Amino acid sequence: MSIKVPNEFRLGLNTGFAVNRYSEPEEWVRIIGDELGVEITQFTADMLNVDLSKKIIYKQVDRIQKACDAYKVSIPCTFTGGFTRVNHLAHPDHDIRRHWIEWFKRFVDLSVDLGSKSMGSHFGIFTHLDNNNPDLRNTRRQQNIDGWHEVASYAKDKGLEFISWEPMSISREQGETISEARKLHNDVNIGSPLPFKICLDVDHGDLSSKDPRDTDPYEWLDEFALESPLIHLKQTNLYKSGHWPFTKEYNEVGRIQPDKLLQTLIKKKINKVDLFLEPSFKEREPYDSNVINVLKESVDFWRQLVKN
Repeated sequence: MSIKVPNEFRLGLNTGFAVNRYSEPEEWVRIIGDELGVEITQFTADMLNVDLSKKIIYKQVDRIQKACDAYKVSIPCTFTGGFTRVNHLAHPDHDIRRHWIEWFKRFVDLSVDLGSKSMGSHFGIFTHLDNNNPDLRNTRRQQNIDGWHEVASYAKDKGLEFISWEPMSISREQGETISEARKLHNDVNIGSPLPFKICLDVDHGDLSSKDPRDTDPYEWLDEFALESPLIHLKQTNLYKSGHWPFTKEYNEVGRIQPDKLLQTLIKKKINKVDLFLEPSFKEREPYDSNVINVLKESVDFWRQLVKN
């Protein structure tokens, strides 16, 4: 692999691996900065739920900030996680949507306190009832967009630069095909107080789509590279959905090739992007005890090309 990668292509790590395994800020930051030698991380909401009291949040933020200073790790962005993979701004109940709008405002506050420039999430999830009724779906979709615009107005006042959203893999979770993701991305940016960007995931896309482009990560990259300052990386193939790491076992059968992925971005004249490894691990042995070794191998695999 011998391509010239721009200096502002940065390799980072999503904190999903640490949830309930490495809850101590001093430990998960040490692992990222010291053991793995990574300087940026995408902080997930599962690490510190903003429904906790302000006292608890302030104490945890102080510990995180001190640990990041000690290990030279920065948090340029935050994102929702597995525990927050819920309907939120697309929920059919008005009061629950209101709760999540306020929740996201508190998540904006946390993001700013951590030094982040952006906050992100999946866009919103429809119930089966709403998704299968065109009129209800259109209503929920607009409510979803309106909710994000309210959050964006708050985020702008607090100093965030943009909000990111992640195209998913089924219609209920939105952005499941290239055409649907493009339409939703255009629609949410119309009249938005703050720009919406895409956090592209190389493992997402609707497997039931008749268009082969919708399950080709390189086609997604080609389409959305200019709007995707953040990219989630995991190894994958056409016949599975999950969060494989970049180890020899999975690289032999996976289709994510660093040189091909990076060349796709470079051809689109991308000069700056944050690439966040996002593997997940079963709560089974030996997987649970081998997390750090697997992460080291995955980081080393990408470090062949991405030096920052």
